[in-house]
Amino acid sequence: MDATPRGFLDELLTTHSPSGFESRGQRVWLDYVSGIADDVWTDAYGNAVAVVDGDGAGPEIAFSGHVDEIGFIVRDVTDDGFLRIGPIGGADRTVSKGQHVTIHADEGPVPGVVGQAAIHLRERDDETYDDLEAQFVDVGATDAEEARSLVRIGDPVTFSSGLQALQGTRLSARGIDNRVGVWVAAEGLRLAADSGVDATVYAISTVQEEVGLQGARMVGYDLDPDAVVALDVTHATDTPAVSGDRSGPVELGCGPVVSRGSTNHPVLVDLLCDAADAAGVDAQLQATGVRTGTDADAFYTSRSGIPAVNVGIPNRYMHTPVEVVDTDDLDATVALLAEVADAAGEYDDFSVRI
Repeated sequence: MDATPRGFLDELLTTHSPSGFESRGQRVWLDYVSGIADDVWTDAYGNAVAVVDGDGAGPEIAFSGHVDEIGFIVRDVTDDGFLRIGPIGGADRTVSKGQHVTIHADEGPVPGVVGQAAIHLRERDDETYDDLEAQFVDVGATDAEEARSLVRIGDPVTFSSGLQALQGTRLSARGIDNRVGVWVAAEGLRLAADSGVDATVYAISTVQEEVGLQGARMVGYDLDPDAVVALDVTHATDTPAVSGDRSGPVELGCGPVVSRGSTNHPVLVDLLCDAADAAGVDAQLQATGVRTGTDADAFYTSRSGIPAVNVGIPNRYMHTPVEVVDTDDLDATVALLAEVADAAGEYDDFSVRI
């Protein structure tokens, strides 16, 4: 990975943008794509769009990721100055205790920790996990007045874990879900611009995916492209922590994952598989019998139905502070999108032939 795209990726991964509070992450994304696109814009809720215009005769295809991440929210302050929290999105109560967190207050970040009783003081036969509503954040305040001078009810909270390079091309961070998706969308747009494809290509960075795919519903209705490739992470199943009983095999470092079934439009699935062959990209297939759980599920029912497909990036330990991806998979996904953008110009539409 070249230095400029890697710097962009690192900045995205170290910028906090929990659902409903995505403006910091969107600013990073917009600053980058503004140097690539023919036009950029945002909507009322902060969805961001960049476009590279085609020749006018080709279709419009969108590459979309979501910029928001899971987190917590301050819901109360106790008399002793501790913060009671609730979830933003699918926050995992089993990994939150004993973690460093940051409260994103109006006046600036406030450091804190999620309290955990020492092992010496816990009942040895009770290893249950408290609900998030029973957990608390300690910011060091001595009473409610001091705590309330630092934070307000409704302030978002994220894990403070940073970016960590692992062996080879693998890296770990919080919020990889789904900063890597918006990175891939931007880089796919860049390669499409460099190669001068016939299709009009959009890159989209949506908000509020983690709380119900809401941003994709908004921007899908407004933009109404001919097709959408939704880019998100998917569960890598190649660790001792995961059984293959619940999903098919997905391996880190073995390329992007094309979802097949249900939401995923069959014409786009075939386009992606053909494009992977043409680009020399190893692609993995994943069966999706009901729903993808990604923005593809919102795009494909927007308006009268936008052909959509989900492409997953293998990710270990999703929704924890230590998610892990392989940057080779990111590069391979970008190469796949570049080939898709080029091949899309050959399509008049993406309708299923009956």
